[in-house]
Amino acid sequence: MENLSVNNNSGQSYGYTLYETTVTSGGTLDSMNNIRDRALVFVEREYVGCLDYKTHKVTLPEAEGARTLSFLVENCGRVNYGKALNEQRKGIVGDIVLNHSPLRGFNIFCLDMKPCFIRRLTNSAQWKTDFKSLAVPGFIQAKLNVDGPPTDTFIHMPEWGKGVVFVNGQNLGRYWFIGPQRSLYLPGHWLRSGENQIIIFEEQRTNEKIEFKENPDHGKTIDVYKLPFCTLL
Repeated sequence: MENLSVNNNSGQSYGYTLYETTVTSGGTLDSMNNIRDRALVFVEREYVGCLDYKTHKVTLPEAEGARTLSFLVENCGRVNYGKALNEQRKGIVGDIVLNHSPLRGFNIFCLDMKPCFIRRLTNSAQWKTDFKSLAVPGFIQAKLNVDGPPTDTFIHMPEWGKGVVFVNGQNLGRYWFIGPQRSLYLPGHWLRSGENQIIIFEEQRTNEKIEFKENPDHGKTIDVYKLPFCTLL
């Protein structure tokens, strides 16, 4: 990501990057642990698997002719301490091999999810109105109408998969069905009276509703017990 010719050649710092190339066969795709940090893999827009630091191999189905192989790579965050501090490069950082042959000839697209990216999306995208025909990954737009002065609330994403929520063009945060967090805090000053824009980038699965609730859902919790301690004099 950091070497892409975007942002005045300063590279991409966060978000997603889409890598696409052409393959002519199926077989074993091996990331050789060169995905940072997580990639959804598609052949002709059909999902075939996920690559991350645990899973390095995916099987591609056999078919005749040239097909588009896509990697949607997410930067899940960087550490800012320790020995790994100088190794925080994201995207595809080395060879990806198919049947032991390295892939070449990638077209690369920056999806950094910055406010300017969301504005371009809002102004130029062709939004569909048939929710049931939605393919993921994809962007979903909704409107929230607020009567009177807005107050703090919590966004709940029941039955959604994994993605990012934007409110009035600003990145509110990420969600994932695995938890533990089940809600996103939405400050009242991010909202305005009347119509508000909600945009969701969803990777895996969608639901037809977003819930706004007064209280958060922190997911699974554990009891914290008092531990014995001693006083140093």
